[in-house]
Amino acid sequence: MNLHHLFAIPLTRTPDKLCLQFRQGNQTRTFTYAQLFQAADELAATLQEWGLAKGDRVGFYLGNRPEFVVAYLAVIRLGAIMVPINLRYRRREIRHILGDCEPRLLITEQSQLPILDELEDEERASVEAVLVVDAFNDWLPQQPGKLTPPVVTGNDLALIMYTSGTTGRSKGAMISHNNVLATVTGLLAAWAWEPDDVLLLTLPLFHTHGLVVGLHCALAAGATTLLRPRFRAQETADELLSGEPTLFFAVPTIYVRLVDELSKRPRADLDFSHMRLFCSGSAPLAPETFKAFRRLTGHTILERYGMTETGMNLSNPYAGPRLPGTVGMELPGVFSRIVDKEGQDLPPGEEGELLVRGSNVFQGYWRDPEKTQASFSHDELGQRWFHTGDLARLDPETGYITLLGRSHELIISGGFNIYPREIEEMLETYPGIAEAAVVGSPHPEWGEVPVAYLVLEEASQEEGLDEEALVAWCKTQLASFKVPKEFHTVDELPRNAMGKLQKHLLKQRQAQQGQ
Repeated sequence: MNLHHLFAIPLTRTPDKLCLQFRQGNQTRTFTYAQLFQAADELAATLQEWGLAKGDRVGFYLGNRPEFVVAYLAVIRLGAIMVPINLRYRRREIRHILGDCEPRLLITEQSQLPILDELEDEERASVEAVLVVDAFNDWLPQQPGKLTPPVVTGNDLALIMYTSGTTGRSKGAMISHNNVLATVTGLLAAWAWEPDDVLLLTLPLFHTHGLVVGLHCALAAGATTLLRPRFRAQETADELLSGEPTLFFAVPTIYVRLVDELSKRPRADLDFSHMRLFCSGSAPLAPETFKAFRRLTGHTILERYGMTETGMNLSNPYAGPRLPGTVGMELPGVFSRIVDKEGQDLPPGEEGELLVRGSNVFQGYWRDPEKTQASFSHDELGQRWFHTGDLARLDPETGYITLLGRSHELIISGGFNIYPREIEEMLETYPGIAEAAVVGSPHPEWGEVPVAYLVLEEASQEEGLDEEALVAWCKTQLASFKVPKEFHTVDELPRNAMGKLQKHLLKQRQAQQGQ
């Protein structure tokens, strides 16, 4: 089975049911299951005639809109591999992704062309064509050709999703149809999805949370998706109170803003009795937000845990206690262990690294066998376990797992992963900066934000740093959420006798300054 087979089940059963509704401003566009899949097949036939073949990579650099869904369904129908690109990425990040996965086709929208035009020809050498979805009709012939789909198995790749690496180079996680199927079918059962469900989806489709947890599950369940370009607190609150949606998935930052928005409204107007489930993921949800949301809405947010590389791993139960600060238990088909530094299993209550295995776990990193090998280990039975890099503890009484932080230096800001090394390498190319260290600083809305400590070159120490110019330059190099929110100039960075940077001392200094 492949993903098309899964999505074709509701297409066969309820072809005339509303599948997708997209609203932007005063404009609303709707697609039944039959209309959506007909559009996808017509595009697939056109792309096949153009020459797109099984195994080809296709970059997606566009925001939430129906054309994203149509193009994605067409691409996987042909056995090609979709490569989503974060819309906040700029030249440095896009150049790496295009150079690494070498897509033949790039699908984008008119508003993103100025950013892509910044790339030199050699930086997009593999791209044979750019499909601008605003001009879809220019690609589609009046009489679509005949589609001859190739044989696509569950072991074939469906996605290459890039996740930041500690070396500053993002890594492409190779995700097969079977990997996605495992996550989707597990969530359909664990969260009691129904065909009558209506998902309000404001998360970006270029992220696994919006694409796999949101869109894929809705399509597989035969549900309706209310797709929106982005989250806007007032508009989203209005829609959640309209009585139409039954499901809403978000990152903690969104729940913080919703709590703020709902707190301004009369309590009598806050009727969420039609809602079935609110979920949170991609970053830790503060217990204060968890409690405030329950107080305002009467609903208990369900927290879960997943990764780009693994899809979804753990979840609080749908029918059972949902405990703030925990990510619950294994989803169907997922196995977990908590181990010490030697890889030995730890008893419940002790802290160690979380390892997972299951059909949901990805195939490895694209063109990076060394990193792939380093990310997995085998137990005495020969079973292959993925090292998540997360520290965790299993509660001996509830059986729930609590995440305690990263075993490396990942910063999670608003649900997006930020690795300090990438920012440090970029900062050290700026004139006058000799060394840079970036750490995460707690933030009430975003969870964490990056903060930079800089050592200036001797020639620049007297004149100092023009922070406004540095910020402006950073914004041309990296996504805005990766730009440090504070810059501190120091005489030297703390290092041990071996010369290794001791970032925990920077965090201690940061904590003392905040007191």
